[in-house]
Amino acid sequence: MEFDELSNKVIGCTIEVHRNLGPGLLESTYEQCLAHELKIEGMPFKLQYPLPVEYKGIKLDCGYRIDLLVANSLIVELKSVENVLPIHQAQLLTYMKLSGIKIGLLMNFNVKYMKDGIKRMVL
Repeated sequence: MEFDELSNKVIGCTIEVHRNLGPGLLESTYEQCLAHELKIEGMPFKLQYPLPVEYKGIKLDCGYRIDLLVANSLIVELKSVENVLPIHQAQLLTYMKLSGIKIGLLMNFNVKYMKDGIKRMVL
């Protein structure tokens, strides 16, 4: 599946979750509901996917987790914050670099309109 098609499907699922729940809930709630929407759409994904850090030739489990890894080719990082900060974007970029996955979506559910909480990123 092409990046635009894949990301558009994920964005559609995200908008559906936001339309039903609105802003103001915990990130973990949105994560579970988005996972449910992805299942309904038949999209393959992994929830809380472990991301080791490779350091000097060894892989270390440092506790990093990708919120959603969709079709092994798209990282989805979820937030429920007042404002997306540069550190949130840096986190997604770092996950992309560590995993070798070149595309990602940063989704902030704590907005009036979900379209305002979506940031696409490409390495």
